[in-house]
Amino acid sequence: MTRLSLSLAALVLMTNVSMAEQRTFYDNSGRTTGRAATDSQGTTTYYDSRGRVTGRESPNSKGNTTIYDPSGRTIGRTTGDQRK
Repeated sequence: MTRLSLSLAALVLMTNVSMAEQRTFYDNSGRTTGRAATDSQGTTTYYDSRGRVTGRESPNSKGNTTIYDPSGRTIGRTTGDQRK
């Protein structure tokens, strides 16, 4: 029974990890310009080349993204397509 419980716990943890996604963006010279990481809840966080958060988008925000300056202050928002 203990082995079964441990196996199920490991499976749940692996499933949550496998749902996360990361993308890296490059310029024409192959240098990293930023990345985006989507967690298991569907929230995507955007980072610049230095790893600073530059934006965040959540699935219940209807495609809206909050944009941050290098100090982490909100400097703008984009709105998603509202015609659905």
